Amino acid sequence: MKAMLFAAGLGTRLKPFTDHHPKALVEVNNKTLLEHNIRYLQKAGIYDVMVNVHHFASQIEDCLYGHDNFGSNVVISDERDAVLETGGGLKKAAPFFAGETSFVVMNVDVLTNLDLGKMIEAHANSGAQGTLAVMNRASSRHFLFDKEMVLSGWRNNNTQEERISRNVDTLTPFAFSGIQVLSGEILDNIPFEGKFSLVDLYLHIARTQVIRGYDHTGNLFIDVGKPESIEKAEYLFQ
Repeated sequence: MKAMLFAAGLGTRLKPFTDHHPKALVEVNNKTLLEHNIRYLQKAGIYDVMVNVHHFASQIEDCLYGHDNFGSNVVISDERDAVLETGGGLKKAAPFFAGETSFVVMNVDVLTNLDLGKMIEAHANSGAQGTLAVMNRASSRHFLFDKEMVLSGWRNNNTQEERISRNVDTLTPFAFSGIQVLSGEILDNIPFEGKFSLVDLYLHIARTQVIRGYDHTGNLFIDVGKPESIEKAEYLFQ
């Protein structure tokens, strides 16, 4: 199995660090987020990893080269010319996943003790196009699921904007953890070009096919998106 780490973002919430460095090189207990997540994937038996780069791309490349890719086979997806967001980044990386039944995609700035192996197994048994790691927690945005944890919509809690893909009686909100297991065929018919979000893709697919949520509420999880979250991460992930 292969995986992709999204590491191209500007990391504006982590200023002033990201004025001079990429967010992937933020350190938690003397290890970069990049290393933490490459090793996290290794625990699930995943050693073939694509990392997309844009913001201070050469620093990520130098880090990987200087540490022998932390023991994995790492390929760079170069977005120096223009950052493509998550959906565009995945579409650009599609050839890397050719022939794969399924693969993992995750944000480089999340840390969790979610058992990725169990999530991969759940996806394999589900028949879904994608399986999204989600939690029952506060967030500015939520995916909306039916009682069978089938993706049915999305809500921005700040603006109250809703995008509904499937009309169902009861919608339950869950916060996305930035980790997903996707079936290889999801890459065959992506209707968007250029810069777009995976949220757009999932809501589009959910109209006619199944995207499932994988509830890992109760696991340790932190989005290392702000300077104050680094101290918390160092306490949780020692």
